[in-house]
Amino acid sequence: MVTCAEDHRELTMNANLQPPEAPSNPLVPESATAPESSLSPASRALIQQLIGFRTVSRDSNLGLIEWARDYLEGFGAKTRLTYDATGKKANLFATLGDSLKPGLILSGHTDVVPTEGQAWDTDPFAVTERDGRLYGRGSADMKGFIGVSLAAAPRFVAALNANRLDAPLHYSLSYDEEVGCLGVRGLIRDLEEQGIRASGCVVGEPTSMQPIIAHKGMQRFRCAVHGVDGHSAYVTRGVNAIEYAARLIVFIRHIADRLAACEQRDYGFTVPYTTLSTGLIRGGIASNIIPKECEFMFDMRTLPGTSASALYGEIEQYAVRLTAEMRAAHPQAGIDLAWESETAGLAAAESDAIVQWALQLSQATGTGKVCYGTEAGLFQRMGVPTVICGPGDIEQAHRPNEFVSLDQLARCEAFMRRIIDTGYPESQD
Repeated sequence: MVTCAEDHRELTMNANLQPPEAPSNPLVPESATAPESSLSPASRALIQQLIGFRTVSRDSNLGLIEWARDYLEGFGAKTRLTYDATGKKANLFATLGDSLKPGLILSGHTDVVPTEGQAWDTDPFAVTERDGRLYGRGSADMKGFIGVSLAAAPRFVAALNANRLDAPLHYSLSYDEEVGCLGVRGLIRDLEEQGIRASGCVVGEPTSMQPIIAHKGMQRFRCAVHGVDGHSAYVTRGVNAIEYAARLIVFIRHIADRLAACEQRDYGFTVPYTTLSTGLIRGGIASNIIPKECEFMFDMRTLPGTSASALYGEIEQYAVRLTAEMRAAHPQAGIDLAWESETAGLAAAESDAIVQWALQLSQATGTGKVCYGTEAGLFQRMGVPTVICGPGDIEQAHRPNEFVSLDQLARCEAFMRRIIDTGYPESQD
């Protein structure tokens, strides 16, 4: 149901919209000439479709991926799928254009964070438009960007057919970014094995359409402390797993405090130094039982150039000391540390060709740096010049009532049009 007024409009969109049919001979759609301040119906419909897929990281994303594959194949795209070990999740890499020259990648992740426990005012998996915003899980992070970029496919095809672009346009849609950029690693590995090269990559995380040239590296760790249980009235006969875990957590905090006080600052980041924090802890079964098990997880967010391995080595050494102390009380006690995942940091320079190109196309006044992680560092490690630039504000991501403004989406559409007008960034080979 749609209701309209002079200064207010609210539209709840149907998440069961069917995929738009791709024309056999795609032409530049009418929306290509739309003013920058308005969002095209094509982009709006595709964003609606994408948010309707419940692609929480714990669930399959195949519905979205197969739909996007079919949509792009309708425009003549060549597609590749890379699956996880279960076969229930996949990445999509799709190419428009036949040239063997390295092309441009538009990259985004398809998974979203959960909504349970959050106070949403609307259905998070059905787009609601209100006050110049589109509300829904993933609207900012980052199905808004994906929808706009997919809606631009017919314009890219027309430009390629007219030789206005002389190199392919690639779409990279990945799974499990929210839990450590897991899926895109298989996609990148496949590209390397197949010898598929790219001249540049734009990762469309929400940056308010400001080009981002750096983000911190992200590392996640798991620690399992194994004690010996018993009656809490006889503490000397057991080994308290929670208390030893607490000592290790405090040690991690001491490292964090040292870095906060002493590490050389990079004020391009909101938090200008490397951080460590404990985010999850489980242990014990009753207050009068010496806890046998305690597990916690912690992460690091490292500045470019800071060695995560060296910091982890300090923690390992302290864990060895604690283990020796625990085993003096009981030989079965101990501590197991595991490095769960690592996402490479991004470190580009404002003078890089792709950054200057993104500045020109976004019409932003400058570049920035962010503390959160993305797949950008992994593409850069592959040798692909990469910049982050997408619609929306990261402050809205992961929250209840997540939204992206129509103005931001319109600016992203204009960015896509300027890619066709300007061409791809110069190669840095």
